[in-house]
Amino acid sequence: MRGNGRAAPAKGTGAVAAVRRRRTARTVAGATVAMLVTCALAAVTALLLPGGGAPGRNGGPVTAARPAAVAAPAADCTDPEASLRPSTADGPAVRRIKERGRLIAGVDQNSYRWGYRDPATGKLDGFDITLVRAIAKAVLGDPDKVTFLTIPTNQRIAALKSGKVDIVARTMSISCDRIKEVAFSTAYFQAGQQLLAPKGSAVTGIDDGSLAGRRVCAAAGSTAEAELAKRAASAKVTTVPNQLDCLVRLQLGQVDAILTDNALGAGQAAQDPSVVLVGKPFTTEYYGVAMNRGAEDLVRRVNAVLDDYRAGGASSPWMQAYRQWLARADLGITAPPEPKYRD
Repeated sequence: MRGNGRAAPAKGTGAVAAVRRRRTARTVAGATVAMLVTCALAAVTALLLPGGGAPGRNGGPVTAARPAAVAAPAADCTDPEASLRPSTADGPAVRRIKERGRLIAGVDQNSYRWGYRDPATGKLDGFDITLVRAIAKAVLGDPDKVTFLTIPTNQRIAALKSGKVDIVARTMSISCDRIKEVAFSTAYFQAGQQLLAPKGSAVTGIDDGSLAGRRVCAAAGSTAEAELAKRAASAKVTTVPNQLDCLVRLQLGQVDAILTDNALGAGQAAQDPSVVLVGKPFTTEYYGVAMNRGAEDLVRRVNAVLDDYRAGGASSPWMQAYRQWLARADLGITAPPEPKYRD
């Protein structure tokens, strides 16, 4: 999407204006520029971001040993957000990170306010990025000892299982299906699925019939893709590697709506004011930091970081990050979700 990963997310009127020929020539020109920037951003996936340092000690690839597998969760999963109790004790996974001297994190660089490259500084910023730096500071004593790897939505689990990354902090919802493959921290954010559509669109909600025959976009491997299969069987679903690819298609008039988490949708609406969230959130989903299922010591260490991150009420690091990145989206969030533990 950003070509070399340095361009800003599109903030113009969007290329929806170009498709709707009723707009003025001036609006069309501005929207075309925004569309081209957004398309350039969409092209970048699975890149090693600058400024993160070499993955291996000598600049070579990471060859982290795979932790031993643990037993699969019970088939009657009812509380996937319950994680392992916090601990600051070092185990094999934490020791590997310390020996390497860097935390390797799978992130997004295309989600405005969550994980994106700030054009003014050339650095990654956003709510998820701030959390990753807090984890690096707690484990390694330095928030900058992070190697960021950008990964598509549908490659998050594969990146963890292969040992390519230590953690994934990429607006990843905790679910019963996912905890069969990866481990999660306690929840650090609450979101819900909601539709994003052009202003004035006939699309008004997921369950009101307005999606019948409509073209709807979702990221492959996302919970939105699964919800469309369950709730909107008559819609024509398009899947893409990353959420911002959906915004490109909406701007081009190739789809009629996007289904995504309301927190991500609010960021896309901030990028392109010609689109808006419609209807109400119809699910409750919790984001967690994902890790390899055998890395129990790392899960407990991250949960210890999250305990500190949430502590302090209105002045907590969590609330400071929320005010900086997400408060403008008016999501009705007043505090972080309470942690749940299963042991």
